[in-house]
Amino acid sequence: MTAETESTSTTASTDTAPTGGSTPDTAPATAATAAAPEGGAAPAEATVAAGAEPEKRKRGRPKGSTARTTRVVELTLTVSGTADGEWQAELKRGTTWLARALPVSAGAVQKAAAELHAEISGPIEEVIGEARATREAKVAELEAQLEQAKKALAELE
Repeated sequence: MTAETESTSTTASTDTAPTGGSTPDTAPATAATAAAPEGGAAPAEATVAAGAEPEKRKRGRPKGSTARTTRVVELTLTVSGTADGEWQAELKRGTTWLARALPVSAGAVQKAAAELHAEISGPIEEVIGEARATREAKVAELEAQLEQAKKALAELE
């Protein structure tokens, strides 16, 4: 009967310690706890049941759930500009065009880019800055031509 008690205690220590870290010194105490008639048996069985198989999750929504699936809307906004600083926008939903070739101001493009992300606004600000420099050079050239025309007109009078 002593041999049966030792084998039972070894089996009990294996079942109650899923990590395998039990020692022979703690095995008799575990067997004694498992054999307790009142409150000792239920916790040992709960430990074995919880350690043996975790409860599997069910797929999908639980019954009675009011959660809705998220609907994804895909819109494609294309903003394009010229070297002169003229911008236009086009909006597409799937394969359907919602708007085409809408004129957009450079300021509106700059504001929208700043609101979206810093990585987007940086390159757009560079392009707008180059267009501004080109326009300022053209304005300076036209002002010089205007001064020459005024001088020529003054000489004719």
